[in-house]
Amino acid sequence: MAKRWHLYPEERLLKMRLCDLSLRLPGSVVEQRMERLYTELEAAGLRFRPHYWLGIEWFTPDGVPGIAVPFYLAHPRLVQLERKFMVEAEGHAEAACMRILRHEAGHALDNAFRLHRRKRWRDVFGSFTQPYPDSYRPRPGDRNFVQHLNGWYAQAHPAEDFAETFAVWLTPGSAWRTRFGDWPAIWKLKYVDEIMAEIAATAPPVRTRRHIEPLREITLTLGEYYEQKRAHYAVDWPGHYDDDLEVVFEPCPRPNRRPAAAAWLRTHRRELARTVGEAAGVPAYTIEQLLQAMVERCRALKLRLRHPARLTREKVLLMLTVHTMQAVHGRYFPIAL
Repeated sequence: MAKRWHLYPEERLLKMRLCDLSLRLPGSVVEQRMERLYTELEAAGLRFRPHYWLGIEWFTPDGVPGIAVPFYLAHPRLVQLERKFMVEAEGHAEAACMRILRHEAGHALDNAFRLHRRKRWRDVFGSFTQPYPDSYRPRPGDRNFVQHLNGWYAQAHPAEDFAETFAVWLTPGSAWRTRFGDWPAIWKLKYVDEIMAEIAATAPPVRTRRHIEPLREITLTLGEYYEQKRAHYAVDWPGHYDDDLEVVFEPCPRPNRRPAAAAWLRTHRRELARTVGEAAGVPAYTIEQLLQAMVERCRALKLRLRHPARLTREKVLLMLTVHTMQAVHGRYFPIAL
């Protein structure tokens, strides 16, 4: 194994297999955040502690009371590479990471205690065994579901509904009784509160420490990993946005002192993609593809800034959000299975 791979130039690093990265959990940010999760579980009165391992993505396998954490979080060089190829490194920021971990802990706890087999669980959340969708069409504002992760993720599947409800219940300072007090979803939170009190001090019946698809078994190279991931999150964006671009920007056939719209979008595309992606629950890489297409249209239409930079940013964010919801509304990407 190459122990100094983090010093390799990018071209050489991309040829490395994931299983050869020799990543370590002790002392890593992953270990630190799992310890914080354990502290939150203890504060909630729960004895359960999910085990964890490095994998290729966020993942809680069916029947396993543990969590796979994406490998790139274990080393700053890999976080940097993930951001370069995918715009963002999901879970790198501590607050975002903790939101995901609380969600995954809900899946792991469900597996550990087989909660989804209970009739009351099925009455509250639905059938765990219904087919898991490759994508889903959310209903924004539906108050039968809590909001924890972005993208109205609780609506994806009963298993996600439970995990999201548990995550809200677990989050320190969430004040869920007040925040969701007049939502129909409050009954789901009260059920979670009731069942957590029941199992709080008990040992789970499922105690396996299995690691499913651990990094040490993944023979993909980093280059192959990014090729596959970018293909998965690519979207064939429709090209019907010229009219909207000409509302935000201004056609100027002759050069003038105002910045070119194409250059402005290109400069700010990653920040815009992250902002819209976080709000809409869509991968930032997907939205960056739309921005790149808009850059080309701005160049072809010879558009320049019509408004001051701050107002331009507001209008572009609104335009991006609308087009994202229209094009990707039926294709939200589940995080955990």
